[in-house]
Parts: sequence; structure tokens; C-alpha cells
Amino acid sequence: MDSPPMDNTLPPDLSFLSGASERLRLMLESQATDVHLAAGDVLFELGDEGDALYAIVSGALEISTLSASGRKLSLDLMRAGAMFGEIALFDPGERTATATAVEPSHLRRLRNRDVLAQLAQHPELAGDMLRLAGQRMRWMTAQLNEQVFLPMPARLARKLLYLTRADGRGQLSLSQSELAEFVGATREAVSKTLSNWRKAGLIEISRGGLTILDRGGLTVLADPDGI
Repeated sequence: MDSPPMDNTLPPDLSFLSGASERLRLMLESQATDVHLAAGDVLFELGDEGDALYAIVSGALEISTLSASGRKLSLDLMRAGAMFGEIALFDPGERTATATAVEPSHLRRLRNRDVLAQLAQHPELAGDMLRLAGQRMRWMTAQLNEQVFLPMPARLARKLLYLTRADGRGQLSLSQSELAEFVGATREAVSKTLSNWRKAGLIEISRGGLTILDRGGLTVLADPDGI
């Protein structure tokens, strides 16, 4: 039996492109190429030269960086529909994080030189690209403010809600050490917070991770100004 044809379009729900015109989306899709990774493969490392944006078609990638003391800090766990590496699309240079596949993954890659060549032919699309860059910068600023100014429990609640947003069961297969890397805290602090939430009936903790039992309760904790 013949295998079904591969779908080479970008996933439809990429937040970075949600405000793009149809013409811009079609142009970007026409320039994308496929990348396949096995679990554990490193797509790029912090400090590597970067010149491309990536969209995840299937699988999952961890985005991480290092603190000043050399401790690993996980920034995100991205799944199908997510896009990353936008900075390199507009301004090639050193990567500001490491991207590692946590399971077999299929990506679509857009190189800076290919997009610029298309924009030279279709300059009317440049305004769309600049607007997308501005939207991404505002999002990144909001993420930085959250990491700096929010207390750890609020950051942890937001991260749990974010990482389980596509899972109707509310399950998350991450260790407490991995969660600590995501919120820039010690494992002990994360463990104590999760234990308190378990006692309050917000989550259920298992050896393989946790399950959210009360999403509304966590949503309240994720917004300390609203408490």
C-alpha cells in the first residue's frame, strides 16, 4: 500500500502567523523545507549561528538556556503548531537558546535568505513581516516581565496551565526537577508548592508527573493581582 502524501504546509494555528495576510502565509509555506529529528537530537545550541525559523508539524521540542551560574533553565516545551526562531528570520546571529527534540519530531524550516529573496520580489509583504516582528517582541517582553516580577507559585501555575492547554485530560509528564527548570526555581520550592496544591485538591501527583484536577483554581493562582 502506498504511503499517504506528506503534508508540507505549515500548521494552521501558529500564533506568530495568526495576524499574517493570506499572501504572506502562502509565500512562507512555499519556501519551507522539512527537518526530521529523533528523540534527543539537538536542533541547535545556545550560541550557534542561526538563520532560520522553525514550525513544528509533529513531535515536541524543549527550548532551554543557561543561567549566569551555568544552571539549565527550560523556557518552553513546544508541540505541533508552535513556531520558534523568529529572531533569526529577521536578524541572523547567535541563538539565544538550545532546542532539543524530546520525541521524534517533524519540523518545517524557513531560512532568512529565502524569505528576503521573496520579499525583494514582493515588497508589499514587508509591512506584514515588520508587524509580525513587533508582535513577537511584545510577547517576549511580557514573558520576561513574568519571569522577573511574578512570584514563583504564580509562574508555576501559569506554566502548568500553558503546558497542558492542548491536553483535555490535564496531564503533564514532567518531573518536579524539570518543572523547576521551567520556572527558574529550586526543586525543593516547586515540590513544596505542588504538595500544597495537592492537599488543596488542585492537582494529583504521580511518579510520572501530575494531573490538573481544578483548572479554575490554578487560573486564580496564576493571577496574583486578582486574588
